[in-house]
Amino acid sequence: MKIKGLPKTEGHRARLRDKFLKSGLDAFHDYEIVELLLTLGTPMKDCKGMAKDAMKVFKNLRGVLDAPLEELRKIEGIGPSNAFGVKLFQAIAERYAKEKVPDKGFFDSPGAVAEYLQKRIGRKNKEHFVMLYLDSRNKLIIDDVSVGTLNASLVHPREVFEPAVRHLAAQVIIAHNHPSGDPTPSSADLEITKRLIEAGKIMGIEIIDHIIVTKNSYLSFKEERLI
Repeated sequence: MKIKGLPKTEGHRARLRDKFLKSGLDAFHDYEIVELLLTLGTPMKDCKGMAKDAMKVFKNLRGVLDAPLEELRKIEGIGPSNAFGVKLFQAIAERYAKEKVPDKGFFDSPGAVAEYLQKRIGRKNKEHFVMLYLDSRNKLIIDDVSVGTLNASLVHPREVFEPAVRHLAAQVIIAHNHPSGDPTPSSADLEITKRLIEAGKIMGIEIIDHIIVTKNSYLSFKEERLI
Protein backbone atom coordinates (compact mmCIF):
# COMPACT_ATOMS: atom_id res chain seq x y z
CA MET A 1 0.00 0.00 0.00
CA LYS A 2 1.49 3.34 -1.04
CA ILE A 3 0.96 6.10 1.50
CA LYS A 4 0.65 9.62 0.08
CA GLY A 5 0.70 12.98 1.75
CA LEU A 6 2.55 11.89 4.90
CA PRO A 7 5.92 13.08 6.19
CA LYS A 8 8.70 10.51 5.73
CA THR A 9 8.78 9.62 9.44
CA GLU A 10 5.01 9.24 9.75
CA GLY A 11 4.87 7.17 6.58
CA HIS A 12 7.48 4.79 7.98
CA ARG A 13 5.57 4.51 11.25
CA ALA A 14 2.35 3.82 9.40
CA ARG A 15 4.08 1.01 7.52
CA LEU A 16 5.30 -0.47 10.81
CA ARG A 17 1.81 -0.31 12.26
CA ASP A 18 0.30 -1.88 9.15
CA LYS A 19 2.94 -4.60 9.25
CA PHE A 20 2.09 -5.41 12.87
CA LEU A 21 -1.66 -5.43 12.26
CA LYS A 22 -1.22 -7.72 9.27
CA SER A 23 1.39 -10.18 10.55
CA GLY A 24 1.98 -9.56 14.26
CA LEU A 25 5.42 -9.42 15.83
CA ASP A 26 6.62 -12.57 14.07
CA ALA A 27 7.29 -10.44 11.00
CA PHE A 28 9.51 -8.01 12.95
CA HIS A 29 13.20 -7.88 13.72
CA ASP A 30 13.87 -7.14 17.39
CA TYR A 31 15.09 -3.62 16.61
CA GLU A 32 11.81 -2.93 14.78
CA ILE A 33 9.85 -3.95 17.89
CA VAL A 34 11.94 -1.55 19.96
CA GLU A 35 11.49 1.14 17.31
CA LEU A 36 7.71 0.69 17.30
CA LEU A 37 7.68 0.88 21.09
CA LEU A 38 9.77 4.06 21.13
CA THR A 39 7.44 5.78 18.66
CA LEU A 40 4.71 5.75 21.30
CA GLY A 41 6.70 8.27 23.32
CA THR A 42 8.06 10.35 20.43
CA PRO A 43 5.40 12.07 18.31
CA MET A 44 7.50 13.11 15.30
CA LYS A 45 11.14 12.05 15.64
CA ASP A 46 12.58 9.09 13.72
CA CYS A 47 13.18 6.32 16.27
CA LYS A 48 15.01 3.79 14.09
CA GLY A 49 18.47 5.03 15.06
CA MET A 50 17.60 5.05 18.77
CA ALA A 51 16.25 1.51 18.52
CA LYS A 52 19.40 0.21 16.82
CA ASP A 53 21.61 1.99 19.37
CA ALA A 54 19.62 0.43 22.21
CA MET A 55 20.00 -3.02 20.63
CA LYS A 56 23.77 -2.53 20.36
CA VAL A 57 24.04 -1.63 24.04
CA PHE A 58 21.57 -4.15 25.49
CA LYS A 59 22.17 -6.93 22.91
CA ASN A 60 18.57 -8.08 22.37
CA LEU A 61 14.91 -7.25 22.99
CA ARG A 62 14.96 -8.85 26.42
CA GLY A 63 17.98 -6.75 27.34
CA VAL A 64 16.20 -3.54 26.30
CA LEU A 65 13.10 -4.39 28.34
CA ASP A 66 15.15 -5.41 31.37
CA ALA A 67 17.40 -2.34 31.25
CA PRO A 68 17.09 0.03 34.23
CA LEU A 69 15.37 3.33 33.50
CA GLU A 70 18.55 5.34 33.99
CA GLU A 71 20.48 3.12 31.55
CA LEU A 72 17.81 3.55 28.86
CA ARG A 73 18.09 7.32 29.28
CA LYS A 74 21.78 7.12 28.41
CA ILE A 75 20.92 6.18 24.82
CA GLU A 76 21.03 9.33 22.73
CA GLY A 77 17.51 10.45 21.83
CA ILE A 78 15.68 8.30 24.38
CA GLY A 79 13.84 10.70 26.66
CA PRO A 80 11.76 10.19 29.80
CA SER A 81 8.59 9.40 27.85
CA ASN A 82 10.36 6.74 25.77
CA ALA A 83 11.98 5.13 28.80
CA PHE A 84 8.68 5.20 30.68
CA GLY A 85 6.96 3.50 27.75
CA VAL A 86 9.55 0.70 27.66
CA LYS A 87 9.27 0.01 31.39
CA LEU A 88 5.48 0.20 31.28
CA PHE A 89 5.40 -2.32 28.44
CA GLN A 90 7.70 -4.62 30.43
CA ALA A 91 5.50 -4.34 33.53
CA ILE A 92 2.35 -5.06 31.51
CA ALA A 93 3.99 -8.13 29.95
CA GLU A 94 5.00 -9.40 33.39
CA ARG A 95 1.52 -8.81 34.80
CA TYR A 96 0.03 -10.69 31.85
CA ALA A 97 2.41 -13.61 32.41
CA LYS A 98 1.47 -13.65 36.10
CA GLU A 99 -2.23 -13.87 35.33
CA LYS A 100 -1.86 -16.36 32.50
CA VAL A 101 -2.05 -19.56 34.51
CA PRO A 102 -1.34 -22.71 32.43
CA ASP A 103 -4.14 -23.55 30.01
CA LYS A 104 -5.03 -26.71 31.91
CA GLY A 105 -5.65 -24.62 35.01
CA PHE A 106 -3.26 -26.71 37.11
CA PHE A 107 0.42 -27.61 37.32
CA ASP A 108 0.95 -31.20 36.23
CA SER A 109 4.76 -31.26 36.29
CA PRO A 110 7.78 -29.38 37.64
CA GLY A 111 8.44 -28.24 34.07
CA ALA A 112 5.04 -26.54 33.89
CA VAL A 113 5.72 -24.78 37.19
CA ALA A 114 9.16 -23.70 35.99
CA GLU A 115 7.71 -22.26 32.78
CA TYR A 116 5.27 -20.17 34.80
CA LEU A 117 8.00 -19.04 37.20
CA GLN A 118 10.42 -18.11 34.44
CA LYS A 119 7.83 -15.70 33.08
CA ARG A 120 7.31 -14.29 36.58
CA ILE A 121 10.83 -14.00 37.96
CA GLY A 122 13.30 -15.71 35.62
CA ARG A 123 14.56 -12.44 34.12
CA LYS A 124 14.77 -10.47 37.36
CA ASN A 125 18.20 -9.10 38.23
CA LYS A 126 17.44 -9.34 41.96
CA GLU A 127 16.55 -12.46 43.89
CA HIS A 128 12.81 -13.06 44.33
CA PHE A 129 11.12 -15.67 46.51
CA VAL A 130 7.75 -17.05 45.37
CA MET A 131 5.18 -19.14 47.17
CA LEU A 132 2.59 -20.96 45.04
CA TYR A 133 -0.50 -22.02 46.96
CA LEU A 134 -2.34 -24.97 45.37
CA ASP A 135 -5.49 -26.93 45.98
CA SER A 136 -5.53 -30.73 46.17
CA ARG A 137 -5.63 -30.96 42.34
CA ASN A 138 -2.49 -28.83 41.91
CA LYS A 139 -4.55 -25.88 40.71
CA LEU A 140 -3.02 -22.52 41.56
CA ILE A 141 -5.08 -20.57 44.09
CA ILE A 142 -2.75 -17.61 44.50
CA ASP A 143 0.95 -16.80 44.48
CA ASP A 144 2.97 -14.44 46.62
CA VAL A 145 6.28 -12.79 45.74
CA SER A 146 8.92 -11.29 48.03
CA VAL A 147 12.08 -9.47 46.96
CA GLY A 148 15.36 -10.20 48.69
CA THR A 149 18.07 -12.77 49.20
CA LEU A 150 16.74 -16.13 50.34
CA ASN A 151 17.43 -16.35 54.07
CA ALA A 152 15.81 -17.38 57.33
CA SER A 153 14.41 -13.92 58.04
CA LEU A 154 12.71 -13.61 54.63
CA VAL A 155 11.39 -17.17 54.55
CA HIS A 156 10.01 -17.67 58.04
CA PRO A 157 7.51 -20.55 58.28
CA ARG A 158 4.90 -18.12 59.55
CA GLU A 159 5.18 -16.05 56.36
CA VAL A 160 4.83 -19.17 54.21
CA PHE A 161 2.00 -20.98 55.97
CA GLU A 162 -0.23 -18.16 57.19
CA PRO A 163 -1.43 -17.40 53.61
CA ALA A 164 -1.79 -21.15 53.00
CA VAL A 165 -4.22 -21.42 55.91
CA ARG A 166 -6.05 -18.24 54.90
CA HIS A 167 -6.57 -19.42 51.31
CA LEU A 168 -7.32 -23.05 52.28
CA ALA A 169 -4.35 -24.34 50.29
CA ALA A 170 -3.67 -28.07 50.43
CA GLN A 171 -0.05 -27.84 49.32
CA VAL A 172 2.67 -25.32 48.60
CA ILE A 173 5.47 -24.97 46.07
CA ILE A 174 8.29 -22.64 47.06
CA ALA A 175 10.56 -21.13 44.46
CA HIS A 176 13.16 -18.48 43.85
CA ASN A 177 15.36 -17.22 41.06
CA HIS A 178 19.14 -17.18 40.71
CA PRO A 179 20.10 -14.04 38.74
CA SER A 180 23.57 -15.56 38.27
CA GLY A 181 22.10 -18.00 35.74
CA ASP A 182 23.16 -21.09 37.72
CA PRO A 183 20.20 -22.96 39.29
CA THR A 184 22.38 -25.08 41.59
CA PRO A 185 21.00 -24.83 45.15
CA SER A 186 23.19 -23.34 47.87
CA SER A 187 23.59 -24.81 51.34
CA ALA A 188 21.18 -22.11 52.57
CA ASP A 189 18.62 -23.16 49.94
CA LEU A 190 18.83 -26.75 51.16
CA GLU A 191 18.60 -25.82 54.83
CA ILE A 192 15.63 -23.49 54.41
CA THR A 193 13.80 -26.08 52.32
CA LYS A 194 14.33 -28.72 55.00
CA ARG A 195 13.07 -26.35 57.70
CA LEU A 196 9.92 -25.46 55.74
CA ILE A 197 9.15 -29.10 54.99
CA GLU A 198 9.32 -29.92 58.70
CA ALA A 199 7.07 -26.95 59.52
CA GLY A 200 4.63 -28.08 56.82
CA LYS A 201 4.35 -31.52 58.41
CA ILE A 202 3.33 -29.90 61.69
CA MET A 203 0.79 -27.68 59.89
CA GLY A 204 -0.57 -30.51 57.77
CA ILE A 205 0.30 -28.60 54.57
CA GLU A 206 2.83 -30.31 52.32
CA ILE A 207 5.70 -28.54 50.60
CA ILE A 208 5.68 -30.53 47.37
CA ASP A 209 8.63 -28.89 45.60
CA HIS A 210 11.22 -26.14 45.67
CA ILE A 211 12.10 -24.85 42.22
CA ILE A 212 15.01 -22.58 41.35
CA VAL A 213 14.73 -20.77 38.02
CA THR A 214 17.00 -18.69 35.83
CA LYS A 215 16.33 -17.06 32.48
CA ASN A 216 16.98 -20.28 30.60
CA SER A 217 17.01 -23.17 33.06
CA TYR A 218 15.53 -24.54 36.25
CA LEU A 219 16.15 -27.08 38.99
CA SER A 220 13.38 -28.97 40.77
CA PHE A 221 14.18 -30.37 44.21
CA LYS A 222 11.54 -33.01 43.55
CA GLU A 223 13.07 -34.11 40.26
CA GLU A 224 16.55 -34.14 41.80
CA ARG A 225 15.23 -36.10 44.81
CA LEU A 226 16.40 -33.44 47.22
CA ILE A 227 13.06 -33.65 49.03
